[in-house]
Amino acid sequence: MAEKLINEGMKFEYNYSATQQQEIENIRNKYLPKEENKMETLRKLDKSAEKPGMITSLAVGIIGTLLLGVGMCCTMVWSDSFFVLGIIVGIIGIGVASIAYPLYRKITRKQRAKVAEQILALSEEIAK
Repeated sequence: MAEKLINEGMKFEYNYSATQQQEIENIRNKYLPKEENKMETLRKLDKSAEKPGMITSLAVGIIGTLLLGVGMCCTMVWSDSFFVLGIIVGIIGIGVASIAYPLYRKITRKQRAKVAEQILALSEEIAK
């Protein structure tokens, strides 16, 4: 019988692609109603504790770096008239950039203290 199917030009084809199945599953999950599981909630709480400190420290670090750059520009390009001002602005920029990481740690520590009770309760619940 199988020979007859092959001879008549009818054949069985099966295509399976793991990446295609994964893509189908990803698209399908976009349209399913979201179920808030406890592990996802725990991850969101952890990220919410770090985000404010990260944003603030990045802004402070960028401002400090820009001030350092302006100071360097003043000392190298306009050295005849803005040399001393460039050194002062550059030192201020170094100081501002150097407080970015301690600022991040301080803000993150405060945010973690705010959500610590929720995270500990949720993690105990998940661990059981």
